Amino acid sequence: MELKKNSPDFLIFLAVLLLLGIGIVMVSSSSHYASYYQYNKDSFHFLRRQFFNSLIGFGAMIVVMRVNYHKLKVLAKPLLILSFILLAVLLIDGIGIERKGSVRWLGVGSFQIQPSELVKVTLVMYLALFLSERQHLMKSFRKGFLPPLGIMGLACGLIMMQPDLGTALAVAGTTVVMLWSAGAKKTHLFLLIFFGVALILAAIVLEPYRMERFIAFWDPWKDPQDTGFQTIQSLLAIGSGGLAGVGLGFGRAKMFYLPERHTDFIFANLCEELGFIGGSIVILLFLLFVWRGLKVAVSFPEAFGSLLAIGVTSMVGIQAIINLGVVTGSLPVTGITLPFISYGGSSLLFSLAGIGLLLNVS
Repeated sequence: MELKKNSPDFLIFLAVLLLLGIGIVMVSSSSHYASYYQYNKDSFHFLRRQFFNSLIGFGAMIVVMRVNYHKLKVLAKPLLILSFILLAVLLIDGIGIERKGSVRWLGVGSFQIQPSELVKVTLVMYLALFLSERQHLMKSFRKGFLPPLGIMGLACGLIMMQPDLGTALAVAGTTVVMLWSAGAKKTHLFLLIFFGVALILAAIVLEPYRMERFIAFWDPWKDPQDTGFQTIQSLLAIGSGGLAGVGLGFGRAKMFYLPERHTDFIFANLCEELGFIGGSIVILLFLLFVWRGLKVAVSFPEAFGSLLAIGVTSMVGIQAIINLGVVTGSLPVTGITLPFISYGGSSLLFSLAGIGLLLNVS
């Protein structure tokens, strides 16, 4: 099918650009004190890295956006295999980089990559290709539903071994949305969701630290100095912001009260300094992104591009929902960043590369 070339969706581009800009500003504000004490009175260490990572990610987005659309199909399988190999390498003792009990990074010195961030993009590409070629078989459990289920299971299994429950949930949720969009039977999807919830509960019960987080989720004030500390500090920061916030740079939570202040819990710091208004603007930008992404998917005339748009949109949307749920105490604490806003190299690079895929389709 010969597809007419149009300009990339402006509202998607604008929403991502605004979120990226807000992220740079908030990383600067929330990491100021931590950077000063960790890096020999250098208050701008994290800001410089975030700005550099944003430039690299933006460049990747532009490159991916301009790649010939049909070449994406050729690249889907090799890139997925590469991402699985990198995830498997993390399991070899002494190779992966450990931080706070999790081995999620590969690299040397300041050059590091998080394979789980890569697999989120490559899995969407491969599933879009696989499902578009087998739409006529999607009602069959063995030929249409089971193969992508196995690929998702392998990805989630390798990610869980790091361990990283948050990313595994985002990957699983995106796969379910793509299967549903490709025409999978509702009974198959209900069974998948049922067994998925059972596996999540088992993962929580069998791992003591996850069980502690789950209990703290129900009543963080029961243990305010330990398991409930992070949730309580996050809620205090959000509540302190009021309608318009205490002012950019004047937040107190970042003064070593709130853990992960510039990464997983950056939204709490944002709400403290910019208030309900600032937090609402960020949420509305994510809603704008999801709306336009779904519009691109629905209007695209080819199955591969439509599923690719659905996959990228749902991956960003689900990750944002999980992060915002954790920060607001609506979900148990799990380590996952807020797309385009939280500090991080791999997260920014591959998230923006994914946006390049979506803009390519648009």
